[in-house]
Amino acid sequence: MEINVKYFKFEEISKRNGKNGNKTWIVVKDIVYDVTPYLLEHPGGSELITDWGGKEATKPFEEGGHSSYAKSILVKYKIGELHPNERGLKDEPVGLESGSSNGPCCFIRLLTCGFCR
Repeated sequence: MEINVKYFKFEEISKRNGKNGNKTWIVVKDIVYDVTPYLLEHPGGSELITDWGGKEATKPFEEGGHSSYAKSILVKYKIGELHPNERGLKDEPVGLESGSSNGPCCFIRLLTCGFCR
């Protein structure tokens, strides 16, 4: 268990989008990373990271097929964690209640996995 974990909210994270001389932070699995020093080293090019600067990047990171070595590199850039009150907020569809069994959200779940929560 970590002691003295620094928590960040999306209000602050979104300002670290790599634009106008700002640092580039990403969020992957509720962990906040300052990947600014790694941008020029990224094998796929810095734009693949900067596109997600200041945002929740778990899905593109996972879909990118990163190796265990790539994941071990990411750990070096951890600066904190997403504030507990904001976890899961960016993954929920806007305007629909979580757990709803009606509406477009349910339809999408039905198409993609066959289950509604």
